[in-house]
Amino acid sequence: MITMVNTVIIASTEAFGRLNLVLLFGFVILGGAFVSRIFQKLNIPQIVGCVIVGILLGDISGLISAEMIESLEPFTMFALGLIGFMIGAELRGDVFKKYGRQFFIILFSQGIGAFVLVGLGASVVAWLVTRSLCGSIAMGLVLGAIASATAPAATVNVLWEYKTRGPLTAAVLAIVALDDALALVLYRSAATGAKALMGTVDGSVLSTVLLLVGEIVGAVILGFLAGVLLYYLLRLVRAEDKILEFAISCLLLVVGISMIPGIDPILPAMTLGITIANLMPRQSKGMFRLVEKFSPPIYISFFVLAGAHMEFGRIAPWVAGMIVVYTVCRASGKVLGSWLGATYSGARSVVRKYLGICLLPQAGVAIGLAILAGQQFGADLGKTIIIVVMMATFLMEIFGPMLVKVGIKRAGEVGMNVTEEDLIKSYTVGDVMDARPTNIAQDLPLHRILEIFSTTESMYYPVVDSQSRIIGIITIADIKEMFANQDVAGWLLACDVAEPVLDKTTPKKPLEEAIEQMHQYDLESMPVVASEDSNKLVGVLDYRKTLRKISAEVLHRRKQADEMALARG
Repeated sequence: MITMVNTVIIASTEAFGRLNLVLLFGFVILGGAFVSRIFQKLNIPQIVGCVIVGILLGDISGLISAEMIESLEPFTMFALGLIGFMIGAELRGDVFKKYGRQFFIILFSQGIGAFVLVGLGASVVAWLVTRSLCGSIAMGLVLGAIASATAPAATVNVLWEYKTRGPLTAAVLAIVALDDALALVLYRSAATGAKALMGTVDGSVLSTVLLLVGEIVGAVILGFLAGVLLYYLLRLVRAEDKILEFAISCLLLVVGISMIPGIDPILPAMTLGITIANLMPRQSKGMFRLVEKFSPPIYISFFVLAGAHMEFGRIAPWVAGMIVVYTVCRASGKVLGSWLGATYSGARSVVRKYLGICLLPQAGVAIGLAILAGQQFGADLGKTIIIVVMMATFLMEIFGPMLVKVGIKRAGEVGMNVTEEDLIKSYTVGDVMDARPTNIAQDLPLHRILEIFSTTESMYYPVVDSQSRIIGIITIADIKEMFANQDVAGWLLACDVAEPVLDKTTPKKPLEEAIEQMHQYDLESMPVVASEDSNKLVGVLDYRKTLRKISAEVLHRRKQADEMALARG
């Protein structure tokens, strides 16, 4: 019996292993969306659910193999480019004018802090195992450089999920946007030093430095030229579908061109986002909203595939110790470096306190550099670096987003960057209805109704019976129609004038559903009753007043976030 079950499992795994990419992405997106939703309900960042789904599909079930992940590199590069593009949308000129000096000081302090502590810790562990001084220092240099990278995707995804706004959010966005460029510089420098220690250096140090500078400058120029191209394209169109098409096509061009020489696509894509956000500060907001609506399946797939990289069966005991040292030293370096840089630059207190724990997630760029190190160095050193970075990345992808949430929540920046659509989705009818509407008794004569009209501003009056149950509606148009017939106007009562109720809602109904009802029946106002089984009037939902109230709340929250940035020292 056991043999039969094992045979079925093996046969099923082999069958799934032959899935085409379309079917595979169906499983990836469905599983990631479902599990991430469960985690979101548990107040855990949804990215954690995506990573766990990746582990289940990869290391545990074997449905996603290493070869399959490698074949999906173009998709991974596009996802990284999309992340960089959306980060660039947040880096407008006014942000850098306000915080530019602070950002660069903190950027270097936290990056160098992680590089130094991880480099020292990894070198010590490697020397205790191998007793090779040069090899140990080489491993420390490479791991230290990789440790400086921060995962923009995981960090920014949490900020978007919780709609944050304020000084801490601005600092996090700027640091993670620029952090990859710093990590690239440190890695190239460290890799050159490591090769020199191991006697395998290729070319001169000067040529390596010039190549590195050329890559960074070239990436920035590529992103800027694509941004200018997109700027002129967007000036020609207004239709949303064309705007999205032009934005995605320019992003694909940037990512595709950067892949030819093997450049990390985040930097040029981020430059593209920065360029268009500053050339068209007002018009580009609509474009970025369209791209943001397009991106969720891309992000889910990216994080699921990141989780599929994990390989728990290849960890030796001493490598497990290296993973612990790498993780602890990197977290310490990020937190301490951020605090020192923020303190020295005079940053706000929330930045000093919480920025470090918001910079701990690590993913795509670190994994890419680890794979690059595996190709550049010998089998033993290269494999060890890949395993250490992969497992540390897994830990940080699980716990890092949770710490980001803790930081932004303690900073008081959650929910400060909501849109009208966000609030409509989060509110119920009871949150925005007029709980004290002007009612008209059913037996009220016409002249008394006119007195009520003259002393109130409403255009919509529910007619109720003696038990406050709604029996109809009176509007200004109804009164005008009555006066057209002077013969009967004198003896009419409210119940004679009232129109039937076309539709009604309840306080607990989601506001989004209630607004859809109003659109369906072309209603400006709708009565709110106590429950589905009761006609007792408890309020009125006015469409225009609701939109004004929501817009005012959005402006209030953003103003509050901006005032926090000024008030907190």
